[in-house]
Amino acid sequence: MPTVQGRFLPYIASPGDLKRLREEDLPELCREVRQFIIDVISSNPGHLGASLGTIELTVALHYAFNTPYDKVIWDVGHQAYAHKILTGRRDVFHTNRMYHGISGFPRMSESEYDAFGVGHSSTSVSAALGMAEASRLAGETDRRHIAVIGDGAMTGGMAMEALNNAGVSNANILVILNDNGIAIDKNVGAIHKYLTDITTSRAYNRFRDKVWIMMGGHTRYGANSRAVVKQIGNALKTSILKKSNMFEAFNFRYFGPVDGHDVIRLTKLLNDLKNIPGPKLLHIITVKGKGFESAERDQTTYHAPGVFNKQTGELASDPCQGKPPRFQTVFGRTIIELAEMNQHIVGITPAMPTGCSLNLMMKKMPERVYDVGIAEQHAVTFSAGLAASGKIPYCNIYSTFMQRAYDQVIHDVALQKLQVVFCLDRAGLVGEDGATHHGAFDLAYLRAIPNMTIASPMNEIELRNLMYTAQLPGKGPFAIRYPRGRGVISAWKVPFEEIAVGTGRLLRDGKDLLLVSIGPVGNQVAQVCENLAERGISCAHADLRFLKPLDVSLLHRLLSKHSRVISIEDGSIQGGMGSALLEFIHEHDYQVKVRRLGIPDSFIEQGDLETLHAVCGFDEAGILNAALGMMGQS
Repeated sequence: MPTVQGRFLPYIASPGDLKRLREEDLPELCREVRQFIIDVISSNPGHLGASLGTIELTVALHYAFNTPYDKVIWDVGHQAYAHKILTGRRDVFHTNRMYHGISGFPRMSESEYDAFGVGHSSTSVSAALGMAEASRLAGETDRRHIAVIGDGAMTGGMAMEALNNAGVSNANILVILNDNGIAIDKNVGAIHKYLTDITTSRAYNRFRDKVWIMMGGHTRYGANSRAVVKQIGNALKTSILKKSNMFEAFNFRYFGPVDGHDVIRLTKLLNDLKNIPGPKLLHIITVKGKGFESAERDQTTYHAPGVFNKQTGELASDPCQGKPPRFQTVFGRTIIELAEMNQHIVGITPAMPTGCSLNLMMKKMPERVYDVGIAEQHAVTFSAGLAASGKIPYCNIYSTFMQRAYDQVIHDVALQKLQVVFCLDRAGLVGEDGATHHGAFDLAYLRAIPNMTIASPMNEIELRNLMYTAQLPGKGPFAIRYPRGRGVISAWKVPFEEIAVGTGRLLRDGKDLLLVSIGPVGNQVAQVCENLAERGISCAHADLRFLKPLDVSLLHRLLSKHSRVISIEDGSIQGGMGSALLEFIHEHDYQVKVRRLGIPDSFIEQGDLETLHAVCGFDEAGILNAALGMMGQS
């Protein structure tokens, strides 16, 4: 555990302690918090860049507002490390993202200061508005509600819906737009361009400085605050930028842009904004990775850099170098090959080109890759539009984020039988990001949709061949789910082969016990089969490969020979592959004892994958114990 150092940070256990400091002490406290985050995250990896960029804002918020009575809601939440440190979790911050440690995101059950649990984008304004309305109904006229949202999250339709609703509500809500120009990769789209225009306009910034002087510079607005606000509102609706102010159009009072790293000015401004009723938006400009040169220079890498040298910023060498590639790399390189073969193939990502490796295709054929921003619903229907016009879109969305576009998958793709290839990255347990990011439910929620083909490769070659199969004529909606991390085959780049849709594989025959798996967890099952063979237990192992359609022929053949079956999946037990197997067994009257292994009917917290697989019971030891138990040898 790193030692807490500095003149102020060792003595701050709550915002109450923070408020005892003088305003002129706040910049030094910010430096101490920044160094503490760097010290901890350098050896215990987490989201570095975003949290370094919001330190001054965090200090100003807790200094100016009466938290936790006043509610601060962080959008996404990976920028909330300073918030955690200043709200009683400094001494356990070294457990961040560890099993049984604190979450990497705000979580209501963890602290009264975490007003709302987050992890997915664009939710903060909706949640803050709901809380503000609840306060109004309760007669709490003195409670404030603050939503902190990054400009990357503003591209999410939900944020726009919330602004639209809040603008006519008269709710006492403050939206702080943390504008750093980047989510993980660089922000894209018209909103980002609009914010850039505001930020860089000389005329606008001269006007902004004039307004600041009108407000008294470093003094409160005082009795004339409403008159000043009226002048601001009227002026902003003029043609400084030759366009109206977008946020004023939503009926928000707009302030900014201001320097998000000037903690003293931010504190004074927030104190003043407390006294202005109704919906307000404060636009602040920050630098992702602020105060750490490497993180400022390479913001994408240092979003979550892993272990690094806190003095030099040098990243630790990859312990997996020379080992099999990541599934993401195989996807990124394979789609380029396919696109060179088939001119109709295009790639779509909602703001994750580097994470999913579509950045490789983006460099080679930029005109055929679309980063649509954080907008999963749009990504799916945009893909449907491309497919309806003869293109074959590979829409790569993290499994947990695909949940946000479920209706679009049903209504706009599956109902119309359009050939959209959904590449569901980060499927299954993902590790330290925890419950908000585990891809636990895709097998279950996709299985209910007609016309869908659902597949999961056991290794890199299977991923490659499924991607090839999905673009062949007449395949329709096709989902391929694969995990975060590395595969098992180094020599993966082999000639393409079509995989007949709905066919599984019998990888090992046996007479005592049948193990049925889907996806990469099958590699652990194969090892368990070897261990059982050494104990004299003969196991059959089937890689189902397709959840929909099922390999009916293979299942009939195996279930007619086996009375003991274990299903293994890195997905929700409720409704997943094991449930499909039970349905098949029931429908065909097989007298079979079944044990299902997978993610249980609960939300799994953060932790390393080895630990989480063991907790869920489908690591090698868990599978082995289940098999021995079924054989009466536990």
